[in-house]
Amino acid sequence: MTGKLPLAGIRVLDLTAHRAGPTSVRQLADWGADVIKIEPPADNDDDAMGNKRHGFDFQNLHRNKKSLCLNLKSEEGHAIFMKLVKDADIVAENYRSDVKHRLKVDYEACSKVNPRIIYGSISGFGQTGPDAKRPGVDQIAQGMGGLMSITGLPGQGPVRVGIPIDDLTAGLLLAQAMILALYEREKSGKGQWVHTSLIEAQIFMLDFQAARWLIAGEVAKQAGNDHPTGTPTGVFPTSDGHINIAASGDNLWARCCDALGCPDLIKHPDYVSGSLRTKNRKAVNELLAARSKTNTSAHWIEALNKAGVPCGPINNIQQTFEEPQVKHLKIARPVRHRKLGQIKVVGQPINMSRFPQPEELGPTPDLGQHSEEILKSLGYDAKAFAKLKADKVV
Repeated sequence: MTGKLPLAGIRVLDLTAHRAGPTSVRQLADWGADVIKIEPPADNDDDAMGNKRHGFDFQNLHRNKKSLCLNLKSEEGHAIFMKLVKDADIVAENYRSDVKHRLKVDYEACSKVNPRIIYGSISGFGQTGPDAKRPGVDQIAQGMGGLMSITGLPGQGPVRVGIPIDDLTAGLLLAQAMILALYEREKSGKGQWVHTSLIEAQIFMLDFQAARWLIAGEVAKQAGNDHPTGTPTGVFPTSDGHINIAASGDNLWARCCDALGCPDLIKHPDYVSGSLRTKNRKAVNELLAARSKTNTSAHWIEALNKAGVPCGPINNIQQTFEEPQVKHLKIARPVRHRKLGQIKVVGQPINMSRFPQPEELGPTPDLGQHSEEILKSLGYDAKAFAKLKADKVV
């Protein structure tokens, strides 16, 4: 199936660990790239975060790859890596900014043996500058990048987002950058170094909240479940739970009031415009909550959807995957693993009319599963491989 995917024929050398880097490479692997995950020889299968190789996290992050054990600190291991670089298209890494230089696997070293190489990097705080050498992880960037100050209920204190949103965003941005570089290489014939950082990705994701400060000089505060600038948008109680309603525009406000059975609010002088509704948010929310509490979540979702008002249930993760629409979209994708058997992972949210996702994704490799196969392709015979293994190069 990979031969029919858009990145078929692209070879990627994957030096990444943790989450941000593997997220970027996963985008390439899922769309057909031939990815060689290069890992140091080890006595156990735990990853750099202490997760078990056969655990849910590792299996979801590293599917569709091959695994080569290689000690880059050894002379022989470094030489093997450079042989792979000669015929590769992309090298991806997320070391601290100085580590790749110490290992002599940085862009300058790689481009000397392959000027067409595209080198993708993620760091905590950028490749240069006063914080370049600092270690960085998702939660540190969430705090430093302003996100924790606007997450949670007003006055609650800083709250992290419930997913590693910064790692994931940085990974997706690097994947985009590497694909952009591939496209540009078609015209120039030259490779280049592309990079992002957790702090840059986090600030980028602040989006309109960042623009509020840059343009209007407003420092955003915690708004809880309410939209910071659009009212009513938030969580409302029902007789059997809660639902989300988003009706901040004038037309949606009118439709929402009609659907909830309180049309008298539409032209009320205190709520007749978006700015007035936001100014009087507490009163608006209380009035709508008084109506939404009178019936079930299912009742109001049906009524509001019929009126064209965005709304929906507040699911736990099990309920999310049980949604009929989620099942229809097939984002839970099967994988056949040689040890774990049939499992499911999170598929791609991208849909291409001429390149549909495979019905079944490739499994995450075991540690060093493809070492002999890859070295054989470089000209190493069984005897040479055995010696490299005995010397703990592979």
